[in-house]
Formats: sequence, structure tokens, C-alpha cells
Amino acid sequence: MKPRYVVLACLFCLGINIQGKLYAESIRALIAGNLEIALDNPGGVSIPLSYISSVTINLGQDLRFFRGVELELTAPQTYLDHYGSLAIGLYANLNTTPSPGIADLEAQQISFEPMPNKIQTIYQIPIKASHGLRTNPYISVPTGIVSPSSFPLLFRIMPVIKGLNEEIESMLFHLHIKPILSNEGGVKINPRYPEQLSGKPFVVLIDDMVIENPEEEQILKEGTHHLVILSEDYRNESRRFLVERGKILDITVELQDPTPIIIFEAPENALIYVDNELLTNTVKPYLVEPGRHEVKFQMSDYSIIRPLTVQKGKTYRVALTVDITVSESE
Repeated sequence: MKPRYVVLACLFCLGINIQGKLYAESIRALIAGNLEIALDNPGGVSIPLSYISSVTINLGQDLRFFRGVELELTAPQTYLDHYGSLAIGLYANLNTTPSPGIADLEAQQISFEPMPNKIQTIYQIPIKASHGLRTNPYISVPTGIVSPSSFPLLFRIMPVIKGLNEEIESMLFHLHIKPILSNEGGVKINPRYPEQLSGKPFVVLIDDMVIENPEEEQILKEGTHHLVILSEDYRNESRRFLVERGKILDITVELQDPTPIIIFEAPENALIYVDNELLTNTVKPYLVEPGRHEVKFQMSDYSIIRPLTVQKGKTYRVALTVDITVSESE
């Protein structure tokens, strides 16, 4: 038969409420470690805890995409036979970040509850408004918001009855914490100018919207987006890019001279003329001024001439093909 325990009357269900004034209290805690969740480690970090262990939770510097913090506590199967013997508490506004070991702290209690009677317990703590987090059968989301300025937090496991047996004292719990990210990422556009046309103006559009300050990072929803660069002084650019959640994508754009380019394709023994000028290197792209031009291909005594109108910033492919047609009739 499972033992019955009387839980102290001061316990209440986890509910963060920092609207009213919170008073600091003195705590003596056994610090198992100091954990930090950061944007560059979205998978989070883990630490083993005993029945009297505590851990501090710190935030990294870049919080742009943070909605909250997820705490996942995993208990051993044997804990279910001792439900009611342990509690978990959460504290904010620590007067110091303690080193591992015994520490005397001043902190404000923001939650305290019996350790749930299940193997895995998940809490999601909002740290900004419009977080969109919701309680469901598997995840508990406290009411209220814990401001990033209240970090580091102190997470504690502690006994709430006397006379714990050796089985509880030897139990090992695992705490995993990770950031809860918004469905956003960012893009940073880095233009590279041709040497002879440095610093000329251009317009940047993302998803058909003009970007007012293209030199700054742009925050976008995760997924595929469309980048267009328009300019009178450079070739227009168009490309698609993928924004990942919580990541900044660097896009380097090689701005190019808008002089029209003609690329020729012809048999090796063909002579190619542009405006009656013989090309000495037909493999290399040929640069021409915008306007009307005349292209001539010559093979032995055979020649063909075509007019060509080129526009600024465009690339043209001009090909001479020689074909043989075979037909059969009765």
C-alpha cells in the first residue's frame, strides 16, 4: 500500500503572480549548478538533481526571439510511491548568483507546489507579453509573466515531511531547461559593390514590401521569403531565402555592373561579329551598350545576320545552331 503524507498547508498550485508586491525571504540552498539558456543553444541544457537540490536559471544576452522558458522535470518511477513527500519552488530576484554548493540567498518566492504525481512534469514560464503559451494536459503555463529583469531564477526541490526514507534520499531527478522561441527569425543583407560603382543607391524589397533600413537586421516569420533589389546603377537581383526560427541569416549580395551582357554559343569554326567587329574571344561574355546592335555569324561562305536590341542590366544568350532534318516519303 502506498504511504500517505500530509503536505504542509502553505502549498498552493503553481501560479506566478507578480502583480502585487513580493517580499524577499532568506533561503539556504544546495546549489547543484548554474544553467544558462541562450539563442545559440535552442536545445537547452540538463542537470541531475537530488531531493534537496537547487539550480539557478540564467538568460543569455539575446532575447529577441524568446517567448518563455520551458522546465521539464523527470522523476524516477519509484517517486510515485512517495507522492506528497517533496515540493518544488521557484524564486526570482536573487540578490546574487551563487556558486555550486551551500548558499545563503535573498529571493522572492513566485511559486510553490507539491511535486506532481507523475514521471514527467513540464512548465512553460512566459517572459514577455503576447507569449501565446497555453496550458494543456501535458504542459502547465502559470498565470502572469516573469520579466527577464527578474532572472536568474532559483528552482528548488525540497522535502515537506519529516522522516524521509533512504529510497527518496537516493533518488535522482533530471531537470531540462530550454528557451521557447517565437516563430520568427531574421535576415541581414550585406551588399558588395563593384569597384567602379561603389555606394550607388538601390531599393530592397522583401515579399514585395520596401525595406526602409536595409542595412539593419530584418525580423521575419520563419519560412520562405522573396528578396528583390532594384537599382538604376546595378543589375536587379531576385532570389528566395529561408528564415529559420530563432536564427539570423546573412545574405551577401554581389551587386553587379548593369552593362548588358551577350553570351554566344556557336560551333568552334564560326566567326562572330558584333556591329561588324570580329570577336577574338567568343567564350568570354561580351559587354555592350544598351540599344540596337547587329550580330553576324559566319561559317565559310555561309553567314547569317540578326538584329538585337539590348537593355540595361540584362543578359542575352545568342546561339547559332546547325541542324540536319531527315524525312522519309513513299
